[in-house]
Order: sequence, then structure tokens, then C-alpha cells
Amino acid sequence: MNGTIIRQLHGRCLELTIDNPAHDNAVSDDMARELADLLDAAADEADLVVLRGAGADFCSGRMSMGKRSGTQPQALDRRRKTEVIFRCYDAFRATPVPVIGVVRGRAHGFGCAIAALCDITLAASTASFQIPEMAHNILPTMVMSALIDRMPAKELAYLVYSTREIDAAAAQAYGLVSEVVPDAGLDAAFEALRSAMLNMPRPALCGVKEYLRSAPDMSIRGAVDFAQNLHATVNSSNEMLKQKD
Repeated sequence: MNGTIIRQLHGRCLELTIDNPAHDNAVSDDMARELADLLDAAADEADLVVLRGAGADFCSGRMSMGKRSGTQPQALDRRRKTEVIFRCYDAFRATPVPVIGVVRGRAHGFGCAIAALCDITLAASTASFQIPEMAHNILPTMVMSALIDRMPAKELAYLVYSTREIDAAAAQAYGLVSEVVPDAGLDAAFEALRSAMLNMPRPALCGVKEYLRSAPDMSIRGAVDFAQNLHATVNSSNEMLKQKD
């Protein structure tokens, strides 16, 4: 069994769970494809997505990590094979609704990338983060592409070159994690955040993500103009006047 992504819809919150306990929640290409598909469709029925791992780990990486076929693939074949991972990374950024990551245990390799790609990441104090690719003679630009807008270059270079496993507090300092919570309080912290966010109007939830996705790449003047236009558009909508239950 190569695992699956468990999908549960609770009201307007879509919960996605990486479920591959036999391999420490490592993700196969089929699972990455499934995750991307679920994120692509999430906004059709949900205002918020939560991503977590089943059991002790969030995600220990890709199942193919370090495995060699014995023959060197042609560049085009390699590009086609890795496209599923880049598409999965893109799905986190492209989905209009915010994604919350809830991290326990290991978030290594691919797991580190998708934890960082979540719009908000809550981590248990005992969680660990690592980019181990260089230790397997793999140039890690795939995972680096997911992290390039999430953390400073010096910290990213250090994680890549050292292959060091860092704790949740260091991950927060590096920009990978939003908040570190004692293990026993992680679920409560998530529930409080989910409740607060689901009490906000959908246009505001999506508008914040839209602004954060585009404004950092703009000039200051462009970012200000975009803020003014988005502010006027969203705040004048009737949906902003609706009271959440």
C-alpha cells in the first residue's frame, strides 16, 4: 500500500490527512497528485483547508527519496516525472482559500516543503524539520523552489548544505513555522485558530491570501495600489456584511 490522502469536509473546513503510516507518512507520486487535485478543488466547497499527518509524523518526505533505477533518465523524462511535485507545490499557492498546516513529528524533505507552503503553520514543540536531499546526492532545487519565498536565503542555504534536522523553535525563527505550541496544546491551538478564521467573511479570507501571494513581488507603489483596489473591492461587497453563524 502506498498510502492515501484522507479527505473530510466539516462544514466549510476541508481536512486533508496524509495517511501512509507504514512509511512514516512518506508521500508517493500518486499521493502528491491526489493532494494537488484536492487543493485545486478545495475552494468549491470550503473556506479553509487544514493539512495534517496521521499518527506520529506529518510527512517524512517522498517515498522515492534516495532510490535509483540504475539507468540515468533523459532530461525530458526526468522533467515529466517531477512535474507532479512542482504541480503540488503550485496548488498550495494557487488555491484561493487559506491552508493551515498542523505539524507533529517529522516534516522532512517534501514534508518540510509543504509545511512551509501552508499559509499558516502550527507546529508541536517536538516537531522536526529537515532538507536531507544533499545527503542522498540529490540537488535539492525542487524543495528549494517551494521555500524560496518562505525563508531568508542564508537560512535556506544552511538547511540545504548542512542537511541538519532542526527543531520547531528554529523552524519558526527561519520562517518555516508560524507558531510553536506544546504538544498537548496543539489541537486546541488549531481549533481556536480555525474557529476565528471561519468566523471571518470568505472574501476577507481569500483577499488576504491574494494580497500576500502577489504584493511581495510588486514595487512598493504597485503593492500600495493593489492594496487600495483590493480593499475597496472586497469591503464594498455584500458578502462582507453577512453575519457568520
